[in-house]
Amino acid sequence: MAARSSSRSSAKDRPSYRCTECGWTTAKWLGRCPECQAWGTVEEYGTPAVRTTAPGRVTSAALPIGQVDGRQATARGTGVDELDRVLGGGLVPGAVVLLAGEPGVGKSTLLLDVAAKAASEEHRTLYITGEESASQVRLRADRIGALSEHLYLAAETDLSAVLGHLDSVKPSLLVLDSVQTVASPEIDGAPGGMAQVREVAGALIRASKERGMSTLLVGHVTKDGAIAGPRLLEHLVDVVLQFEGDRHARLRLVRGVKNRYGATDEVGCFELHDEGITGLADPSGLFLTRRDEPVPGTCLTVTLEGRRPLVAEVQALTVDSQIPSPRRTTSGLETSRVSMMLAVLEQRGRISALGKRDIYSATVGGVKLSEPAADLAVALALASAASDTPLPKNLVAIGEVGLAGEVRRVTGVQRRLAEAARLGFTHALVPTDPGRIPDGMRVLEVADIGDALRVLPRRRERGEKARADAEDRG
Repeated sequence: MAARSSSRSSAKDRPSYRCTECGWTTAKWLGRCPECQAWGTVEEYGTPAVRTTAPGRVTSAALPIGQVDGRQATARGTGVDELDRVLGGGLVPGAVVLLAGEPGVGKSTLLLDVAAKAASEEHRTLYITGEESASQVRLRADRIGALSEHLYLAAETDLSAVLGHLDSVKPSLLVLDSVQTVASPEIDGAPGGMAQVREVAGALIRASKERGMSTLLVGHVTKDGAIAGPRLLEHLVDVVLQFEGDRHARLRLVRGVKNRYGATDEVGCFELHDEGITGLADPSGLFLTRRDEPVPGTCLTVTLEGRRPLVAEVQALTVDSQIPSPRRTTSGLETSRVSMMLAVLEQRGRISALGKRDIYSATVGGVKLSEPAADLAVALALASAASDTPLPKNLVAIGEVGLAGEVRRVTGVQRRLAEAARLGFTHALVPTDPGRIPDGMRVLEVADIGDALRVLPRRRERGEKARADAEDRG
């Protein structure tokens, strides 16, 4: 009996260790915290207290799910149609949305526009900025026209002050820019640390659920593009949105990464300009170059961003290399997939002129093509550039190309063809069995890369045409 009690006391007196960055605890020392992956932050802090939780009084009685009133979770529109598309209809009362993106991509501009359009007499909006002064935000609001008498603005970095503003303003929508700049005086650590971000997010989530207030949180990202802070932050919030875009291009995309109230396969398209940011219901025009005559090295395809089809243009250029190792430069395309298409063209398409030439490939308008459905367009653009032969006018190419040279099926072919037909394209190269064809469109089914390359006019035919044109001019 004495031995058993001594073993219990020794287990109780055993020291505990805690990570100073994220607060993770363990019974033994580790050099690296498994939670936040930080080195040298696990320190001894004493014996953990043994606590038990007794049953308490419930806040509300449990009801059969059919008797729960679902009208309280009806989404309310933000006034920005493209954002409502991604959210699944709008903001649900009590929902917490995390919007993350690269610096300068336009997060603050978008949310300030949303805050002004969502504000009304019945639904006040509170905009808390922790990165700028109130006067700086006012200047941006004047520039983009985001002014409303029901939009309240404050500059705070203290969590208790933010909660105090909630009591005084009683908003229906809270915008916090950003969650990494606000700190709680009750928690050790600098703003933006693991423990601080967790505490601030937890307090705002509790306030949102209790008040039925929608909350939009701006989140920073790391150099790898991941959302900064503990992974728990993404689990706690209801919706996670990723704001993407090249700072040198006008296009901005908002993708749904997590959504408890709707699908995550929708994408919102925006255009960033000097007067602010506007939604694009039909963004395909940004990705196309209108020409009277086709140019060698260009091919059009239809990509799916979520469930939205977008017509995009792929361009390629090949020149004689002046160095032993030819250059391979890409923009908007995955370098690995472009290299695969070069290998397929050389081995399966019998195009031997690509190996010793500098090759440049890019997309138009800043769009990024990462899905395999663009393989066929990339291959045709490279082949067209190598032979200096333009593809037929009003042609789109859709399909995944395998290493054996086969053209594989892709999802959503009918939606892609319908979008191409709506924009006036009349010819398409697609894999076999594409399904229903839109009226007025001629579709050529190709089984492999050899069939696809037959759409390129032969050099002999081009030479005969050039001689005929010269004779006509003579």
